[in-house]
Amino acid sequence: EVAPESTRLLLTGHPDLAVAIGAVNDGYCFRFLVKPCTRAVMVRNLEAAAEQSRLVLARRALLEKTLAASIKALTDLLALASPAAFGRAARAKDRVAMLMDHYDLRDRWEVEVAAGLSQIGCVSLPPETALKVYQGEALTPEETAMVERLPALAEQIIADIPGMEGVRTILRYQDTHFDGSGSPDDGVEAEQIPWGARALKVVLDYDVLEAQHVARRAAFDTMRGRDGWYDPQILETFAERWGAKAEQEVIEEVAIEEVATGMTFVEDVLTRTGEMLIARGGAVTGSLLERIRNLGASLISGPVKIADRARPPGSGAGGPQSPVSPDHP
Repeated sequence: EVAPESTRLLLTGHPDLAVAIGAVNDGYCFRFLVKPCTRAVMVRNLEAAAEQSRLVLARRALLEKTLAASIKALTDLLALASPAAFGRAARAKDRVAMLMDHYDLRDRWEVEVAAGLSQIGCVSLPPETALKVYQGEALTPEETAMVERLPALAEQIIADIPGMEGVRTILRYQDTHFDGSGSPDDGVEAEQIPWGARALKVVLDYDVLEAQHVARRAAFDTMRGRDGWYDPQILETFAERWGAKAEQEVIEEVAIEEVATGMTFVEDVLTRTGEMLIARGGAVTGSLLERIRNLGASLISGPVKIADRARPPGSGAGGPQSPVSPDHP
C-alpha cells in the first residue's frame, strides 16, 4: 500500500508451499528466495528485480503518453466538431472531480477521462439533434434512438486504445439507472455499476435541467422525484457541494478583450450570427485565449459572463458583479 509500484522479493526461512503461493498471488512477488541465501544469489536477483522495475516503469510511461495523446486527440476533435458537446463534457469532468474530492478517491484518472469523453459519441449526431440534446429539448423517436446509442458508441470509439478498459466500463453504464433500468439492460444495478458511471449519471442529468433553465433547487427536487434513477448518496452529495460552490461564486460581466486564463464562462458565448463559439462551463486556457484574441469583438456579440476563480471577488476588470443566488441554475 505504501509503495505499490515497487518490484518485490520475498526472503524467507519458512519455504512451505502455502507461503510461496501467498507471496506470489497476494504479494505480487517477483522472486521467492529461501534462507540461507548466498550473496551472489541475492545480488543476481536484486539486479533482475531492478531490471524488471525499469521495464514496468518504461512500459507505464509509454502507455501514459499514448493514452494522453489519444485522449487529447479525441477531445480536440470533439471541441471542433461540437462545441456544445465539448462544453457538456468539460462541465461533467469539473463536477465529477468535485465529487471525487469529497469521496477522496485514489484512482481518479479513469473517472476523469470517462467524464471528458462522455460526449464523444455526439460527433455522430446531426447538428440539429446535437443542439436539441444540449438544450434539453424534446426529441423525436428516431432522435431518441440515436441518443440512446451514444454510450455504446463512445465505448466503441475508444475500444482499440490500450489501458482503457475501466474507462470503457464507465462509459457503457453512464446512462444506467441505479435500479438497473435504462441502458444497457444487462442486470447490473446499484453498487455493481461503477462509481464513475453513477456520478456521471447524476451530473449529466443535472446538466440537462440546467440547460432548460430550471432553477438549482427545482432541478434537484426533480431528480429526487425520479425514483430509482440515481445513487442517493451521490445525488445528495452533489446537491450539497454544488449548491455551496455556486453560492460562493461571483459572476462578472466583462468585455471579450478582458477575458483571461483562469476564468470560466458562465453562459454560452455566441457569434453575432448566433453560432455557438464556446459552451458555458468552459475554462479559459492559453489556446482558447489565443482563439478569442484572433476572433475578437468582430465575431462575438457583446460582453460575456464569467466566473473568475483566479482572483478574489471584486478585483475584476470593472464589470458589474452579482453573487449567485441560491436559485441560480
